[in-house]
Amino acid sequence: MDAAAFETLVVDELDLLPDDMVQGLENIVFVVEDRPEDGSLDLLGLYDGWSLTERDRYGVGELPDRIIVYREPHLAVCDTVDDLRDEVHTTLVHEIAHFYGIDDDRLHELGWA
Repeated sequence: MDAAAFETLVVDELDLLPDDMVQGLENIVFVVEDRPEDGSLDLLGLYDGWSLTERDRYGVGELPDRIIVYREPHLAVCDTVDDLRDEVHTTLVHEIAHFYGIDDDRLHELGWA
């Protein structure tokens, strides 16, 4: 799947997320990149920023936090478009949870990691 089609799929999955999950997102952008900086295929997504639980001051002049979804790692682990949609959905929920301050241990308990 080329980059444009994958980005469309990510946007479609983002639009399907529950309103109460995305309404609280503030000063955050979603980015699609081919691979992580180290070139690996091990990482599907990344939250780059300060979670709500770690912010003491935030607002004017701050660069937005980013949720990055990596295309090539997703394509490497998914055999079908349906699998890809499911995995992108899980990645988005996982990274949004980091924005809200939910760590990987709790995400594992909830089945999102």
